[in-house]
Amino acid sequence: MPESRMRSPLGRAIGLGSAKEGVDHWLAQRITALALVPLVVWFVISVVELAGAAADLPVFAAWVGYPLPAVLLILLLVATFYHGALGLQVVIEDWVAVEGLRLGLIMVMKLAAILLAVLGIFAVVKISFTGGWRSRIAVLKAATTIRVSIR
Repeated sequence: MPESRMRSPLGRAIGLGSAKEGVDHWLAQRITALALVPLVVWFVISVVELAGAAADLPVFAAWVGYPLPAVLLILLLVATFYHGALGLQVVIEDWVAVEGLRLGLIMVMKLAAILLAVLGIFAVVKISFTGGWRSRIAVLKAATTIRVSIR
């Protein structure tokens, strides 16, 4: 965020504050937490519904192939890893006393969070653009075969 409105005039003048960026960090963590609430509720309900329908891999891939679940999964991944990185940074800053080790751990943690988020987004996009269409066709063929064999 640009210059925070919640800093004191002295803090704005010298560019320092609580932990140099405490208010922005705190606010970002609260915003991501609020964003995660509906996303996690949606995800849990969706997975329970898919599991209740005896969903296998083609059904799940077909579900991810639709635009709304794919976009919401990507938002869930971004919010989860960003929120986790913010929280772990606070833990590292509070509990690691050696400055060099603290900086190194924060860098490794942020790199890991970015890498895992990018891998998750890549998986969702790949399933959405490739596996989703094939899976929908396979599910439709299976449904047609079941209907034909029942008659």
